[in-house]
Amino acid sequence: MRGNVFSVFLCAILLIALASCGSKSQEDVVKALDEKMDEMTSYQAEAKMTFQTGDKPQVYDVEIWYKHPSYYRVSLKNADKNQSQMILRNDEGVFVFTPALNKSFRFQSDWPKNSSQAYLYESLVKDILSDSKASFKATKKHYVFETKTNYPNSSMIPKQEITLNKKDLSPVSVKVMDTDRNALLTVRFSKVEFNKKFDADAFDTSKNMTGARLEVPTMAKAENQALEVMYPANLPEGVKQVEEKEVASENGKRIIMTFGGEKSFTLIEEKAEVLPATSTPTLVNGEPVDLGFAIGALTDQALTWSYKGIDFTLASSDLTPDEMVMIARSVQGKAAK
Repeated sequence: MRGNVFSVFLCAILLIALASCGSKSQEDVVKALDEKMDEMTSYQAEAKMTFQTGDKPQVYDVEIWYKHPSYYRVSLKNADKNQSQMILRNDEGVFVFTPALNKSFRFQSDWPKNSSQAYLYESLVKDILSDSKASFKATKKHYVFETKTNYPNSSMIPKQEITLNKKDLSPVSVKVMDTDRNALLTVRFSKVEFNKKFDADAFDTSKNMTGARLEVPTMAKAENQALEVMYPANLPEGVKQVEEKEVASENGKRIIMTFGGEKSFTLIEEKAEVLPATSTPTLVNGEPVDLGFAIGALTDQALTWSYKGIDFTLASSDLTPDEMVMIARSVQGKAAK
């Protein structure tokens, strides 16, 4: 009897030992990710990105192309609102295309190295590798990390949960969370192909500008269409709207809102101008910033973006980049709070 009990006990110990030998520690996975980044030459990925901003979630289809060392092509599309933008990085710089308006901006920027990017695999891996306090768990099929973020408004979205496939360490999903652990941004990957072979001109500026315009119809000029005025739903503490006025502009009218209190800023809205198809990129001395529903241009004292056929400019001498991004992301409602 004692022999049987001892045999069962010994088998249990062996099973536990074998199980532990088969599982990887956090250090093992981090090392494997570091090695994968050294070996990876390129990838193509597809994902759905959901932003919990405004009245209802904004869902975008995202396609990502990457080629070592620093070529990027990111296409973001929202079919419901006919919104489409592309971010392109090549030897000429960083470009943001808005094909419906024939608009293009050129940045002398370190993007995407200057902040976290939830849809870029190497950015996610970088966040994992650089966070010595990242939490880790393993499930049956996945590795799950929770790390700090590196966004312009990281104080408001400080944490992210990154889920990777055990099989090849490819990304499965990303949740970017606020201080209450609510997921404000979710990315779910449906396809990832590592070491993808791209055409020689896959990241060419002219080719991608032309291709983006062919995929999305240019907006028709709508001189008689009323300007849909939008207001920020989120304001810094101690700030409120103090004035709103309408002035004439080349595109019909311009709405100028003034906000004051503890801090002050001005929000300008007017109909977006559809530029000629032959327009060249406008050089911007700033950084591209992802607002969720649009890619904006952030400088020291202003943030500009286009959305639903409207050009927005948020200008301030005392708002932080965090605050400007927070306010801009909330400009989707119809009434100021």
